[in-house]
Amino acid sequence: MSTAAAPFTVLIPARLASTRLPNKPLADIAGLPMVVHVARRAAQSAALRCVVAADDGRIVDACRLHGVEALLTRADHASGSDRLAEACEQLSLAGDDIVVNVQGDEPLIDPQLIDAVAALLHQRADASMGTAAHAIASAADFANPNVVKVVLDAHGLAHYFSRAPIPHARDHAAGSCWWQPGQGGPAGFAPLRHIGIYSYRAGFLRGFPQLPPAPTEQLEALEQLRALWHGHRIAVHVTASEPGAGVDTPTDLERVRALLAG
Repeated sequence: MSTAAAPFTVLIPARLASTRLPNKPLADIAGLPMVVHVARRAAQSAALRCVVAADDGRIVDACRLHGVEALLTRADHASGSDRLAEACEQLSLAGDDIVVNVQGDEPLIDPQLIDAVAALLHQRADASMGTAAHAIASAADFANPNVVKVVLDAHGLAHYFSRAPIPHARDHAAGSCWWQPGQGGPAGFAPLRHIGIYSYRAGFLRGFPQLPPAPTEQLEALEQLRALWHGHRIAVHVTASEPGAGVDTPTDLERVRALLAG
C-alpha cells in the first residue's frame, strides 16, 4: 500500500441509469461488477475507507456481496457531487475531513494518483478542491471536445477548464493550434488534459450543491467551473502518465474487459 500525508476517505458515486451503457456499475468485468473493480483499486491507495455511494439497492447488494462498503443515497440527485454530499452526511464526516471522488466507471484507476490528489488539500490551505492532469500527446486530443483541457497558474492552481483547445496561440487563430514542449511553445510548457478525479474537504462538498450554477459551467457542461466562478481555488497534480481507460460506452467496456482478462 502506498502512503499519503494524512487520512482521507474515497467515495465512489455509482448511478444505475446510463444512456450509453445501461446498468453500467454492474457490468461484468472478469467475473466482478465494474464498481467492485473500482473499489478494490481504490482500496490499494492509502485511504482509510472506500465507500460506494449508490442510487439503487442492487448496486449496494452487489458491493456487499464482494466485501465492498456501500450506502444507498437518493435516486434524484442532479450530479455526482450532490450524491457525495449526502454520503458525507450519512458517514458523519467532519468538515475538515478529506474526501476523494473516484468515478465508478474507472476500473483501472491508479491508487497512487488517488493518494496524490488527496495530498493536494493537505498541502494547499488556499485550495477548496484538488484534481489531476497530464500533458496532451496529440493534436487530435487537443482538438477533441470530449477531452477536457485545463490551464494552470505558476502555483499549480487551475485558471480555467474547457472543452476547447486552450491555451490557444494568437498566431494560430485562423487554424490548428498545436505544439509540444520545446516545439513552437514556451519551454517546459504543454497543454494539459484534465483527469476527472477530485478531492474536497467534506464541509466544502456539503455546501457545493447549494452554490448557484455558473454560466461557464452551463456552457461547457463542466461542473468544476462552478467552484472557480464562485472564487474557490482548485489545486492540480500533474502526473507523467495517462490514466487507465474509463468506461462510457460498450466499446470501452470491451476494451477494459480485454485488458483485465489479459
